[in-house]
Amino acid sequence: MTRYTTRGGRTCYDRRDLGLLLLRLGTGGVLAAHGAQKLFGWFGGGGIEGTGRFMESVGYAPGKASATAAGLAEAGGGVLLALGLATPAAGAAAAGAMAGAAAVHAPSGFFAQEGGYEYAATLGLTAAGLAVAGPGRLSLDHALGHAVNRGWMTPAAFAAVAAATVVVVGARNRRLRKAEEGEQEALFEEVEE
Repeated sequence: MTRYTTRGGRTCYDRRDLGLLLLRLGTGGVLAAHGAQKLFGWFGGGGIEGTGRFMESVGYAPGKASATAAGLAEAGGGVLLALGLATPAAGAAAAGAMAGAAAVHAPSGFFAQEGGYEYAATLGLTAAGLAVAGPGRLSLDHALGHAVNRGWMTPAAFAAVAAATVVVVGARNRRLRKAEEGEQEALFEEVEE
């Protein structure tokens, strides 16, 4: 990594640190706002009640608990990413929430204009990338000596979030399959004799 020094010999921040800061602030801010819609009803969101009803309608049950979990992962992960604090856990939590959102949008294809998962995938991959790359020196993790940003924390956070995401999305998919099977029309009408 290129480091620049001033005439006094002090180290200045480099392009990588500034780039990571911009990515963290942008992605974290969007995620935090998205989560605040779910948790508090801010920015035109449904709050826990409205989001809970939506979550139930797309197969995530119980709806209020699902809305709370998604809102906390998005808002909490977003704020922590923006601050550059507990970056492995923050990025993994946000990526897991976006994987759950992508599962809802996947039947509509990739592009967001068709209702697809493009937006969720972009946020999730960016959050995951930040968790792997680290927050840079312009972060609270750096200021605190990386106490909650150790090398082992990244694979541990991703393993825990991946396991939870597989369970939650898998349960949703089973619920949707059962609902579809229950709504199928009979191939033949029963004839009373």
